[in-house]
Amino acid sequence: MGIIAWIIIGLLAGAIAKALMPGKDPGGIIITMLIGIVGGLLGGWLGKVIFGVDSIDGFFDLSTWIAAIIGSLILLALYRVVAGRSTHRHA
Repeated sequence: MGIIAWIIIGLLAGAIAKALMPGKDPGGIIITMLIGIVGGLLGGWLGKVIFGVDSIDGFFDLSTWIAAIIGSLILLALYRVVAGRSTHRHA
């Protein structure tokens, strides 16, 4: 897959992850896209390590989308923990 395909998958997977995990997020569209892109790579890596399958095959493969969404959910949860800590500090 090319970089344009990864950006599209990242944007959509990040948006789906935000829809599945409702709540207030400090990030905008760029953060959503980055979470989705990195989440797709994370999901693909986890699928390969845990299940021994290549879960990032092509743009229209279901395994690609599932891996990207699961990876995005993981990263979104981590992002909320880190961003939540920095916004709740009082000087």
